[in-house]
Amino acid sequence: MNIFALVIYFLAYVAVVVLGLRYYSHMLQLSSYQFQGYFRFLKSKPQRYGLHVGFFFTTIIACMTSEKTAQIFLAISFLFLVFLIIQYLPKKAKKKFVVTQRVLRLFVTYAVLYAVFMLLAMIFDYWVIAVFVGLLFLVPALANLINKPIEKKVNEWFIKDAQRILNEHPGLRIIGITGSYGKTSVKYYLHTLLSEGYRVLMTPESFNTPMGVVRTIRENLTPLDEIFICEMGARHVHDIKEITDIVHPDDGILTSIGPQHLETFGSIENITDTKYELFDAVQEKSAEGLKFANGDNEIIASNKRHNNVVYYGTSEGCDYRATDVEYSADGASFKVTTPEGETAEFSMKLLGEHNVTNVVGAIAMAHKLGVPMSKLKMAVRRIAPAPHRQELKRHGNVSIIDDAYNSNPMGAKMACNTLSKFKDHVRILVTPGMVELGEKEEEYNREFGAQAAEAADYIILVGSEHTRPIKEGALAAGFSEDRLFVKEALDEAIILMNEIDAGKQKVILLENDLPDNY
Repeated sequence: MNIFALVIYFLAYVAVVVLGLRYYSHMLQLSSYQFQGYFRFLKSKPQRYGLHVGFFFTTIIACMTSEKTAQIFLAISFLFLVFLIIQYLPKKAKKKFVVTQRVLRLFVTYAVLYAVFMLLAMIFDYWVIAVFVGLLFLVPALANLINKPIEKKVNEWFIKDAQRILNEHPGLRIIGITGSYGKTSVKYYLHTLLSEGYRVLMTPESFNTPMGVVRTIRENLTPLDEIFICEMGARHVHDIKEITDIVHPDDGILTSIGPQHLETFGSIENITDTKYELFDAVQEKSAEGLKFANGDNEIIASNKRHNNVVYYGTSEGCDYRATDVEYSADGASFKVTTPEGETAEFSMKLLGEHNVTNVVGAIAMAHKLGVPMSKLKMAVRRIAPAPHRQELKRHGNVSIIDDAYNSNPMGAKMACNTLSKFKDHVRILVTPGMVELGEKEEEYNREFGAQAAEAADYIILVGSEHTRPIKEGALAAGFSEDRLFVKEALDEAIILMNEIDAGKQKVILLENDLPDNY
């Protein structure tokens, strides 16, 4: 092989390494740098590694045969490199790859690993460099493991700095919010209501991990802030305690407990124990801390572990209870009775029965912190839905219920219930199904299919892997197969949902949107 051909081959090799590592780093980032999520992604589509295997074996054969035969196999391995470049060329992603300081540290480790492989190639034989591309998808996991002690030290420094900032705000009241679902919505609603009487900071979007909370404190907290609303998410046992040990909340709201992230939690019992870590932290800080819990949630109602908990909801026995609830396609109206017997009428533009409970929870906390009902009535009217959580968007004769963020069994059921209320519309459900439910995933998706059959006129499933049980559940419930479609990509589903025309206004429920690592 002449020098020019070797240069071209080497450039193609480098391009595969750079593009491939970028792609797999993105998948690692989407998996929150957790090995379990990353290896689940690797196992999901094993066919993507065929080109790596082809390159590996053709390169090894080329290094072990005569010059003439070697040239043939090197030409074949070069073709594998070309196909790999095409496979890893950056494509439009639902959530963009963010080049953070952590990613830069990963790429430094990649460079060190690559240098080690090159050194081994010079000592032994050049076939060793084929191993680097052959196992390229494992390199980010190895680098992540190597960097783990470094990342731990970096995170510890950031956490201590955030705690220093909190210590410099001794009058700051910290409200923790957690739950299997509803926590982001309640956070947004509470922020609106408390802003009637206080200067309030909340964790933005879904910044509900320890480092997301730390980043909010370090970048956004000011001396003028009086209340910090801290959303606390969890995928593993003790995740809530990890956050409460950083911020030490004064008060807490438990919005729900349900079967979300069963894949990583392992059981409902583990989820329950982890969610209650918020109340443990509030109790530990002060016996005067406020603790609010969703009294409509069956698991919470059957696991009352703390004293002095204020329950809210629509159920009998709730301390803050909504009654005379009337729903419409534009929102809801209801009355709220306080523990002291005060009653006030409210109206809101939010969809769904669950949002009445969520708003009552926000009303309860705001009222206990001194915001009068008269101010809360006006503020509730102004509440806007949290992004991608049953957010109603109107486009002419088409209404879209955007519930695309992280679906779970209870959330999907509630979304179907909301869709069912649009009785004078053509109702269309678009969903890729629910994930991270472990061994229960098929069961819950099958139940979702049965619920969808009752609520929708048309069902469009995105992808065939996670949606098969939904299809089975819908058809078993008597849904017409002629009105159920399976599309491999969301773009195809969007085209189809726009083409459906039954002579009436349409309402489209977008239930969940899986990230690129699914």
